[in-house]
Amino acid sequence: MQLNEEQKNKVAEWIAEGLSLSDIQDRMGTLWNIRMTYMEARMLVGDLKLLPKDPIVPVAEKPAEDAAPNGAPAPEAALAEGAATADATAGGGAVQVTTDTLARPGAMISGRVTFSDGLTGMWHLDQYGRFNLVPPTPGYKPSEEDIQQIQPLLDRELAKAGF
Repeated sequence: MQLNEEQKNKVAEWIAEGLSLSDIQDRMGTLWNIRMTYMEARMLVGDLKLLPKDPIVPVAEKPAEDAAPNGAPAPEAALAEGAATADATAGGGAVQVTTDTLARPGAMISGRVTFSDGLTGMWHLDQYGRFNLVPPTPGYKPSEEDIQQIQPLLDRELAKAGF
């Protein structure tokens, strides 16, 4: 389906406004009587070299019952959904393990790990159940303390995902 320049510019405006592909489909049907499938709309946006904005998901506040006795939030309350963290003693930072919403190709589950030194690597579990940790740079070796902290965090993430 070919759009004229005015229509292409209008689609670009809608993307800039943050409209979803579904909303763009609806508007094209209403305004221009152009009907297309979601995949066609996706390919149109790709052909125009436009990138839809990710929707902003508001972060809900945790109830006060999650607070520690001294008034500070409990460690679990400070975590974002899909992330696990532990205090690191050697690097002074925190080791974090997150799970991808959509697993990488060839993986049953995948995610990222942030080491205590702030560098971020990737991990995945392949279809045979083999674990693989991809370092942030070739030759990078995380500290032994980081490895020890990653294991229980990864176990927690896998359990949440049903593995």
